Amino acid sequence: MQKTMDATIDWDIYRYFLAVLDSGSLSAAARQLLSTQSTVSRQIARLERQLGVSLFTRSPEGLLPTAAALGLREPAQAMANAVAALQRGVQDSSEHSVLRITVPEVVGVEVLTPLLARYQQAHPGVQLQLSIAEHNEDLLRREADLAVRMAAPQQAALLAQRLGSSQVSLYAHRDYLERHGMPQTRTELAAHRLIGYDRHLALHAHWQAQGFPLPAQALAFRSDCAMARLAALRAGLGIGLCHAALAQREPQLLALPAALFAFELEVWVVMHEDQRQHPELKRLFDYLAEQLPQSLQLR
Repeated sequence: MQKTMDATIDWDIYRYFLAVLDSGSLSAAARQLLSTQSTVSRQIARLERQLGVSLFTRSPEGLLPTAAALGLREPAQAMANAVAALQRGVQDSSEHSVLRITVPEVVGVEVLTPLLARYQQAHPGVQLQLSIAEHNEDLLRREADLAVRMAAPQQAALLAQRLGSSQVSLYAHRDYLERHGMPQTRTELAAHRLIGYDRHLALHAHWQAQGFPLPAQALAFRSDCAMARLAALRAGLGIGLCHAALAQREPQLLALPAALFAFELEVWVVMHEDQRQHPELKRLFDYLAEQLPQSLQLR
């Protein structure tokens, strides 16, 4: 590729580069950036033309970064952190607080939204933005101010508090079990109508991690939407996973024997450490750290 280095640095184009680098595909980067796959592709091609190098190669596993891309990661991330610091400074100096929270779907809809309603009643001057995200929005890049996560954060420069663990078990509607019976063994369970993920098959690994080698193709109802899977449970479509605290709100959902299949997810509340002096954000952080353990019946 002929080198045509452009001395002008456009931060926006590096957002696309980092998203593809982190996600490994154009489609995943587009979802992360709320953009389109074609736009991401054009931006990557534009950056390659500016730098005069190839940044990614295609493989069965997705887009693999070249040596040039790996060498660009650190300065691009430094640029992202600097932009995030500028944005936080602007927000901190503004008259009204706008706080963006990112959280997994079911917890965000079923648990967090009622807590945020009570918080906003007590603090009406705060504007809240709730991002229901399948992926972890990057707090270092200022994609969100605060996160509720189901796994320990791996990045440095984050203020994180572990709130406890939530039990996730198999449940089914009472009507379904009356029609099909209660499975007592994993062999019997595999013969039932099971609810699980659709295209995000990596998340299906929960089954394999528990020693239950059920192929995704054997699932009777598949959706990557967590609320759709919960709705399927409520409708009696089959057997599926649910947080114990949420299932207990549904009198018609019955728990299967825990020995069949169950695991625990850690729950964390996370913010950028340099925002600990932001009074409204720290107040919300502390509020969620206090309220979520009871709402999710964390252990």
